[in-house]
Amino acid sequence: MNREDALAGVLVADAAAMGLHWLYDQEQIETIARSGDVLFRQPDAAVYEGKKGYFAHAARRAGQLSHYGESARIVGQLAVDGQYQTDTHRQHFFESFGPCGHYVGYADRPTKQLVARMIREEADIADASGMDDNQMPALCVVAGLFAAGQSADTANSAAKVISVNEDVLAAAGALYHCLDEILQGKSLTDALTSSAEAMPGHVGERMREALTLDAYQPLETASHFGLACYAEHSMPVVWHLLRHATDFESAVRDNIRCGGDSCGRAMALGAIAGLVFGVPDTLIERMAEGRVPVNG
Repeated sequence: MNREDALAGVLVADAAAMGLHWLYDQEQIETIARSGDVLFRQPDAAVYEGKKGYFAHAARRAGQLSHYGESARIVGQLAVDGQYQTDTHRQHFFESFGPCGHYVGYADRPTKQLVARMIREEADIADASGMDDNQMPALCVVAGLFAAGQSADTANSAAKVISVNEDVLAAAGALYHCLDEILQGKSLTDALTSSAEAMPGHVGERMREALTLDAYQPLETASHFGLACYAEHSMPVVWHLLRHATDFESAVRDNIRCGGDSCGRAMALGAIAGLVFGVPDTLIERMAEGRVPVNG
C-alpha cells in the first residue's frame, strides 16, 4: 500500500469526472454511458442542453483537472516538496486562481471569496482564511498532506484556509481518519465504519445510514442523499460507494454515474479508493500529458 496513491487517486478521479461534472440528470448520463465511456469526457455544452445541470468547464479539455483538482494539486505539490505552510498555500492558490492566474476555468464561490479576501486583507488575513461554506472544496487538501505524511492537525489547518464551516472541517477530519485507519491495517469496511462513527452531527448520521444500506444502488442512494456540493450530500454517497467498491476504476465510474457534484465527491472517494486499490496506469495515461500533475 502506497500512501501517495491517495493523492494520485484524487487527481485522477477528479479529471475523470470533470467532463460530466454538475450534470444532475442521471438518465442523460446513463444514455451517454451506453454510447461511450463516462470517464474523461470532453466537456460539451450540448450534453447539458435542456437537462438539469450547470456547464462550468467550457475552458477545460478532457484529462485536465477541475478547480477542485487544481486546488488539491497545489497542496499536494507543496506537501511533496516539504514546503507546506498555510501562507505558502494561499500564495500558490492566488497564483493559480487569482487575477492573471495560470488556471483557466471555472472558480466556485469559496475560491472567489478566498481570492477576494486575499486582495482585500493582504498581510492581515487570518490564518483560518476560508469562508463559512458547507460545500466540498476544503476536502481537497487532505489527500496531498496525508500522502506526504503530514498530520491530521496540519490537514485541519489547511482545510481552514478554504473553509471554516464545522461540517466541512469534521468531514475533512473523517477523511483523514479513514485514510489513516486503512494505512494502519484496518479493512476498508472497518475504516469507513470507524470514521463515520467518529463523525459528529447530521453529516455523521447520514454517513452511518449510508453504511447500513446492504444493497448496492449507487444512483438511487445518491438521489436519496442528494447530488449537490454540500458535505451532508456528498459524504454519505461516497461512503456508500466505497463500502461496496471492489476496484478503483469502478468506484470512479459509479461516482460519475451518480451525477451532480462528482468532482467534489472525488476529493474523498479518489483518496480512499486510490489508497486501497491503487490507481491504474491505464487511467493515469488518460490524464492531460499522460501523467498525474504532481512532481515527486
